[in-house]
Amino acid sequence: MACPSPAPLRPKTADTLRARVVHPKHAAALTVCKCQPQTGSMDMKDCIIIGGGPAGLTAALYLARFQRSVTVIDAQQGRAQMIPKTHNLSPFPCGISGRDLLVRMRSHAELYGAEVEHASVFDVKQQGGLFHVKTDRFVETARNIIFATGVINHRPPLSHEDHARGVALGLIRYCPVCDGYEVRDKRIAVLGSGTHGLVEARFIRDFSASVTLIPTEGPVDIAGGGVGLLPSPMKDLSLSDAHVILSLEDGTTAEFDTLYVALGSTARSDLAMRMGADVAQDGCIAVNAKQQTSVECAYAIGDVTEGLDQIAVAMGQGAVASTAIHNTLSATRRRPSETAMTLRVKWP
Repeated sequence: MACPSPAPLRPKTADTLRARVVHPKHAAALTVCKCQPQTGSMDMKDCIIIGGGPAGLTAALYLARFQRSVTVIDAQQGRAQMIPKTHNLSPFPCGISGRDLLVRMRSHAELYGAEVEHASVFDVKQQGGLFHVKTDRFVETARNIIFATGVINHRPPLSHEDHARGVALGLIRYCPVCDGYEVRDKRIAVLGSGTHGLVEARFIRDFSASVTLIPTEGPVDIAGGGVGLLPSPMKDLSLSDAHVILSLEDGTTAEFDTLYVALGSTARSDLAMRMGADVAQDGCIAVNAKQQTSVECAYAIGDVTEGLDQIAVAMGQGAVASTAIHNTLSATRRRPSETAMTLRVKWP
């Protein structure tokens, strides 16, 4: 079935370039831009979304189809692009890679008028009821903001190249909820300490009878729940083309089919925190049922909030937040056709 014809997209003309406040580093390169580096006519957006993963792109799609002006600012550093293949999304029974999924989602959102910009955000300020977002390329302003910034995984002791190869081959994994099915009955190691490592190892035990906990802080006397333990602490970690190889301090080695990393993660919540948003003890951004933070008109979705780190959950949160923003804008009678405002934004 053919896709319906969406509203025509507004081309990026010289006028729209003039409407953006350009970062001083790049001002000279845009000869069509007549504005001063820190003063100018800003193209007022209904919403800016920081983060172009499944959560942010879903929110962008919904807002665009609500006929709201929206810009996604994406540094392209999210975890989703690392996924070799996910089988947990019902439209893709044969699986889809994270990169292919994101390409489809970006194209879908852009089809209906969302703008997706590749840039890194350095700061967000709230002035006069508006949000001013400073990137390495430009400054943009909006009435609402969504943080879809995700988290950073704590990685095992491998080089960047070996880690990337291990993830691509399925030797290094992070999410047993996502892909425990794919490692049924295999020899599985879980790298982690404390309650987190033990809970994850016991969860994975439902998929295989051979699960071994590899503590990072010395040996564990009793794992329980059918989880095995090594006779000696890990000294080194390496990968072959088909196995994970652990060198132990007693001189022996242990070989596994895959390794789950249970070392935790760090939420990318610093931008929201500097703006005054409340965060939970683990650093995740605190939100209400509509995904709104403690800062009015600021929302957070996806893995940067507390909950089940799943693509389907992140997409649902994107739908919730975008609908809440649309309803709020409708209630205040603000429409995308409003004229742009001239503002002065000062940065330290």
